[in-house]
Amino acid sequence: EYDGERNSEGERHGRGKARLPNGDTYDGEYEHGFRSGQGTYRFRNGACYTGEYLQNKKHGQGIFFYPDGSKYEGDWVNDQRHGYGEYTYANGDTYTGEWFNHNRHGQGTYVYKDTGSKYVGGWVNGNQEGEAELIHLNHRFKGKFLNGNPIGRGKYIFDIGCEQHGEYIQSEQDKGEGEEEEEPSLLVAPKWKASEITKLTLWTPHGENPPSP
Repeated sequence: EYDGERNSEGERHGRGKARLPNGDTYDGEYEHGFRSGQGTYRFRNGACYTGEYLQNKKHGQGIFFYPDGSKYEGDWVNDQRHGYGEYTYANGDTYTGEWFNHNRHGQGTYVYKDTGSKYVGGWVNGNQEGEAELIHLNHRFKGKFLNGNPIGRGKYIFDIGCEQHGEYIQSEQDKGEGEEEEEPSLLVAPKWKASEITKLTLWTPHGENPPSP
């Protein structure tokens, strides 16, 4: 069911409104029979997309409202969240940063609404990974992450003016007696092992403070 402009070939072309067989509706621009340009697509399940289209696919800038109350505003490529955008989750958390093939990927900031803490750093295929800072109310952790957990060397920086250096060590969960060896060991969260506490240090490319004049 279509109500709108057509070209000389009879294709949907220009402004128009359509109701799809599944109950979804589209109100926007068409080019040669395809949704292309600005438009609003309302899904039967309550979701809604407003933004740019290219040949029936979300492509360019757009806002997607999901049925659970979450929202994405940013870049789209070939129907995927791709480029730069902000996602507001149903629980109030937000992610602002880079996307690749529908996943958080690259550099981004995730803010936890309940605690006010935020993760600033690398992401790989939707997971916190790479160099990052986890910033809390009165202290922050600076180091590397893998699969959402800190791993390896890093430091806690406290607002009172000191740092605790150390590393997160990955340990395997102990097997109970009589368990089969074929069962893979379950990995538990890495544990922090502190090495020293210092005053606030200024990092330089050589890892040393410049000599006094």
